[in-house]
Amino acid sequence: MEHVDQTIPVDELAAIAVDVAQEAAAHVRRRRPELFGATTPPTVDAAPVGSAAVNPVSTKSTETDPVTVADTETERLIRQRLHESRPTDEVLGEEHGGSRAVPSGVRWVVDPIDGTVNFMYGVPAYAVSVAAQVDGRSVAGVVVDVAREVVYGATLGGGAWVADGDGLRVPLRCNAVDRAELALVATGFGYAADRRRAQGRIVAELLPRVRDIRRIGAAALDLCMVASGAVDAHYEHGLSPWDWAAGGLIAAEAGAVVVTPPPDSRADEGHITVAVAPGIADEFLALLDGAGAREPLT
Repeated sequence: MEHVDQTIPVDELAAIAVDVAQEAAAHVRRRRPELFGATTPPTVDAAPVGSAAVNPVSTKSTETDPVTVADTETERLIRQRLHESRPTDEVLGEEHGGSRAVPSGVRWVVDPIDGTVNFMYGVPAYAVSVAAQVDGRSVAGVVVDVAREVVYGATLGGGAWVADGDGLRVPLRCNAVDRAELALVATGFGYAADRRRAQGRIVAELLPRVRDIRRIGAAALDLCMVASGAVDAHYEHGLSPWDWAAGGLIAAEAGAVVVTPPPDSRADEGHITVAVAPGIADEFLALLDGAGAREPLT
C-alpha cells in the first residue's frame, strides 16, 4: 500500500476530479454534433460551424495532429471549474499549456479530449482525463470514456474503480495473465513520420511474441483498459503528462506495473510509458528491451 501524506486532501481532490471530468464529458457529448454533423469529418480548412467564431479544426505538431474547438472549449471549462474549487492550484493542460516545472503544491494535469482524431471521425473511443498531482506524482485521477459514459478513477493508495451510468463503483484489477505470449497489448503511434517508422519496427518485433496488438487511439483509455483487464499491457512513446497522469495512476492502483516519463517531460523527448499486468511484467519489459523500445524515440 502506498503511503500518502495525511496533509494532502486526497479525497477532496478526487471528488473535484470526478465532478469536473463528468461535467467536461457532458460538454463534449453535446458539442460534437454541433461541430461536425453525423457523417463527414471536418477538414483543417473547414468553415466555422454553429456558434463557433473560429475554424472548428486546427493543427499542432503536424497536419495529422488536430485540435478542435471542442478541445479548447472543454479545457477552458475544466480550468474554470478547478479555479472555482481550488483557486491557488496550478493547471497543466494540453491545449492551454502551463508550466512544465513541478510546483510545490497541487498541480492539475488535464486532457480535455484524449483521442481527438477518434472524436472528429465519430469513432467512440475518446476521453476526458483529469489528475491531481503533488510533487509531480498523481494522487487522484479520473478518466471518463465519453461515448460509453463510463468513469474510471483512483486515489494513491486507495485503489482503482470503474462506474457506469448508475454511479455504482466496482473495484478494478488487472488480468491474472502469466505468459506474455498470451497478452493482448495496446499501443499508440506518434504523428511524425520518423517516429512512426521506429514504432512500426518495434511492433514488428513484438507481434510474433504476444497474442495480438490493439491500437485504440486514446492513451488514457488504453491505460484504463489495462486496469480493467480489457488488455494486458500498454506501451507508447512520446506521451505528455496529460496523457498518462490519470490513467497511469488508475492502472497502478489496479495492480499494474507502471513506467511513466518524468513529470516535466515533453512529447518530443520520446520517453516510453508502460502499464502491464503484474504476472507478465518482467517478461514483457524484457521483450521491450529486446526490441529496443525502452530507449526514447526522438
